Amino acid sequence: AYAASFIEWFAEEAPRVAGEVKSNIAPDRRLLTVRQPVGVAAAITPWNFPVAMITRKVAPALAAGCPVVVKPSEFTPLTALALARLADGLLPPGVLNVLPASRRNAQPVGEVLCDSDVVRALSFTGSTAVGKWLYQRCSSTVKKLGLELGGNAPFIVLQGADVDLAVRAAMASKFRYGGQTCVCADRFLVHESVVDEFVGKLAAEAASLKLGHGLDAGTGMGPLIDEAATFRCQERVKGAVAQGASIVCGGAKLKGPGHFFEPTVLKNVDVTSELWQLETFGPVAGVVPFTDDAEAIKLANDGPAGLAAYVCGELGHAWAVAEKLDFGIVGVNEGAVSHAAMPFGGTKESGLGREGGRHGIDEYLEDKYICLGGLDM
Repeated sequence: AYAASFIEWFAEEAPRVAGEVKSNIAPDRRLLTVRQPVGVAAAITPWNFPVAMITRKVAPALAAGCPVVVKPSEFTPLTALALARLADGLLPPGVLNVLPASRRNAQPVGEVLCDSDVVRALSFTGSTAVGKWLYQRCSSTVKKLGLELGGNAPFIVLQGADVDLAVRAAMASKFRYGGQTCVCADRFLVHESVVDEFVGKLAAEAASLKLGHGLDAGTGMGPLIDEAATFRCQERVKGAVAQGASIVCGGAKLKGPGHFFEPTVLKNVDVTSELWQLETFGPVAGVVPFTDDAEAIKLANDGPAGLAAYVCGELGHAWAVAEKLDFGIVGVNEGAVSHAAMPFGGTKESGLGREGGRHGIDEYLEDKYICLGGLDM
């Protein structure tokens, strides 16, 4: 449904692409703009939303009039091909192209897309490191570039917050997809007056999640993407504990088949630890207490990531804090923030441009200014 929402939204946005006319500048001319498709677009997409990350890029490109080449993640090529099969016969030949590649061939394919002077726009969702490489590589052809890169989202619980509401929002943000989304809460900043209550209730909810196959009844959380993901979680937890953190629940990968890691909550995390400083991309929540808003805002804004942040508290109080956070997306008393009708993107090293909303189609359009002279006025 989330993937389909982008197709519906941008189908409706297509006829709303509008230029402008200035008629009071000079008596013998009219100044106007038209918006035209930039040309062939390339989309490089990740595995964690194997349909929606494609439609979020392809739908606005098609609405603008741009043919698209999609290079899906090597982990989820079949989903991309199934999506293309659904579109078969609905679009002219060559308008939507899916180009799967193995991990070994991912970089060579990326190089071709970056170096091609036929490809005029490139959109990428993935790691910051790969995004920086694409940024540099695309400079030779000066493409339009959209980058949605890594996050390390802070989740702030203010003094006087409704703790039960904050826990519900935290669960929706942190443990959705096993913590494997770029907008998942990673760093929990909780006011000292409510930190014990919040940690206790969050740990109880996290520990109650049943791990298992996603199609089995009662499953609350599925596996991580691969063995490297569980190893990263394990190492981040070990490192945090070595620097003084305490495990409240979880903390270990499960034995047996599948890449499962327990939903984990740690308290008193050192802000210099890798768990705090780096995006973990797994079901591990590290909590740090704070005493005043200025301290929380400073800790939240510290670092290169600026994709998503969350604030829970009395509405006026939370709003004031939200406006001081240097992030492209802020959820206030809400842990699930993504919507096709609104712009998605980050500040600082979390990316360039926006996807979704009326802004998402801009990435695939050029503004052409036409000066119409010789008018007999």
